[in-house]
Amino acid sequence: MLDVVWDMETGDPDDFLTLLLLAGHPEVNLRAVTVTPGSPAQIGVVRHGLALLGRTDVRIGAYNLAHPKACVSPWHYRVLGEVAPSSDAEPGGQVLAEVCDEQTTLVCGAPLKNLGAAIAGGRLRLGTLVAQGGFAGEGVVPASRQLPKFRGLATCPTYNLNGDRRAALAALAYPGIRERWFVSKNVCHGVVYDQDLHEHVGAVAHRNPALGLIHRMMGDYLAHHPDGKKFHDPLAACCAIDRGVGTWAQVEIYRAGNEWGARPATGTHTSIITGYDPQRFLDILTSSRRA
Repeated sequence: MLDVVWDMETGDPDDFLTLLLLAGHPEVNLRAVTVTPGSPAQIGVVRHGLALLGRTDVRIGAYNLAHPKACVSPWHYRVLGEVAPSSDAEPGGQVLAEVCDEQTTLVCGAPLKNLGAAIAGGRLRLGTLVAQGGFAGEGVVPASRQLPKFRGLATCPTYNLNGDRRAALAALAYPGIRERWFVSKNVCHGVVYDQDLHEHVGAVAHRNPALGLIHRMMGDYLAHHPDGKKFHDPLAACCAIDRGVGTWAQVEIYRAGNEWGARPATGTHTSIITGYDPQRFLDILTSSRRA
């Protein structure tokens, strides 16, 4: 099984759905969850989600438990009901430093604040970082694979890296991370949980409690948003479980003002996604058996 730590936020449904996916996936040993910014409202929602799957054993870290805002979207409370806030969390950077090692995969679906705190402490050792974010365009992604809204671009703003630029640059340079894989928006913006995917998940939801919860919650989402939901973070999680879900290029990731780009390079221990296999993604997403 793959040892995984999940770093998340709760302003968007797909982080919480990824929490359920990783907590219940038969090929994953979810060791910890860190939350950005880490308000008591967020910690309460995360603990509730883990409890739904009987995963009260998972360590939880917060970047800032004193954050004054809830930072939880209305969707979470619509599908979960009233959830009490909780301050039962450790410092996120400390959790990463203590839980991660050379065999651990850290999947990041939020600004890299907790990772930055762990790096600043100097004790972090991490085998694999899989981060949802970054951008690969002209010079890296073939024109035939570029999404229309990104066609011809070499750089683009990207939320998770801009959420803490200093931490993102530190993660790119830190020698204690063996390899880095970025699941960028020129691919993940093309992955959508729509009615067709909902039916695929529904067909196997009875085999896995996590899939059952995802199916129920996304049924509510689709009732309000029939065009579907971009599935950024679940794609990153599936790429972490099986790198073959994606097609990758070795690159150097760079910042250009408020935008980020990637250029071909070797020796960086950094790759970025340039395409994905929809069937392989579906197979990993809906897996209900032990590897």
